[in-house]
Amino acid sequence: MVYKRQTFKSLHLFWLINMAGTFCTSGQALIKAGKNVSVDFTTTKANDVDVYIEQAESEINVFTRYNWTDAFAGLDADTSKILEKLAASLTAIELIIYDMSGFTSRVEAEDMINVLRDQTLRMFGIIRDKKEQSFLNDPATGSV
Repeated sequence: MVYKRQTFKSLHLFWLINMAGTFCTSGQALIKAGKNVSVDFTTTKANDVDVYIEQAESEINVFTRYNWTDAFAGLDADTSKILEKLAASLTAIELIIYDMSGFTSRVEAEDMINVLRDQTLRMFGIIRDKKEQSFLNDPATGSV
């Protein structure tokens, strides 16, 4: 009986990790959130991770005033990795905020959020700058 439950849990985690938004997968967001993130996101709230990813992607598009989602397929690897890190970090913050009880203390959870917030601010700074945006869209010429 235990074996069957473990197999089901493993298959469920495999399915969850492969769920993806445009910029990042749910597995990437869960890794960013840390090992103490709520187990709800690997069981009953698994679909919510994708909802948080979609919200992060919309936030990125609106904040930078550029639709990265539509342009994503044509972006180079460096640009897509920046968007991946940004979306995963924004999603991880939401996952931690949802339930901090798994962390050893509230301070640990808040420290995780602060580190993720710092990463998001750096990534937003890169992609929001119009000069950087031109370079990211076309590194060869520096134009859109």
